[in-house]
Amino acid sequence: KVFGRFRKILSTKQANKFTPLDIMFYTYILKSKRDKQFYTGYTDDLKERLKLHNAGKVMSTKNRLPVELVYYEACLNQQDATHREKYLKTAWGKRYVKSRLKNYLTGLKR
Repeated sequence: KVFGRFRKILSTKQANKFTPLDIMFYTYILKSKRDKQFYTGYTDDLKERLKLHNAGKVMSTKNRLPVELVYYEACLNQQDATHREKYLKTAWGKRYVKSRLKNYLTGLKR
């Protein structure tokens, strides 16, 4: 599966000039402001994907709008991002995220 931004880079004349940092994949977690539940996914264009979620164009979140980005990680390749997504959906992964977001989830300010 070729993602949007990656496809655009490959279709331009500058395709041979891109660096690995030009093609990053992101594992991300959204929190629904409606039901306070989390959604985990991955993409190669985080800003565009967040716009799609909030526009109601993603089936998994369209009935849970609005959503906000609460966490993301950058990966150098799609396989790492999908493995990380799967991990973050496990019980251990959810514990890890809750630990990382402890201050955010409890409303504490620095």
